[in-house]
Amino acid sequence: QVQLVESGGGLVQPGGSLRLSCAASGSIFSMNYMGWYRQAPGKERELVATISSGGFTNYADSAKGRFTISINNAKNTVSLQMNSLKFEDTAVYYCYALAAATRTSGLRGAWGQGTLVTVSS
Repeated sequence: QVQLVESGGGLVQPGGSLRLSCAASGSIFSMNYMGWYRQAPGKERELVATISSGGFTNYADSAKGRFTISINNAKNTVSLQMNSLKFEDTAVYYCYALAAATRTSGLRGAWGQGTLVTVSS
């Protein structure tokens, strides 16, 4: 079982920056990819960015050019650098990991508890 803990959320002004971090712990034989998703009130959870253990990235259109995702395979951590933040970025941000706990285990997804990002003047 993989546990994820997010940090870095908070209140920021429009145009400002914020860096989110997520640390994975527990039994991790291999990590497939990690990513960030977000959910605003009344809306479905949506993908923000993902990154594979090999470094391949995928971004939502709304995040391209403003957000940068990175992974540290040695520490099993993922970060999201968010720049030029907008009101629309306000949401609870969730860390996600797809990993295998042992050599014989299949891939299983895990979610963090979420961290609130509020963009307001």
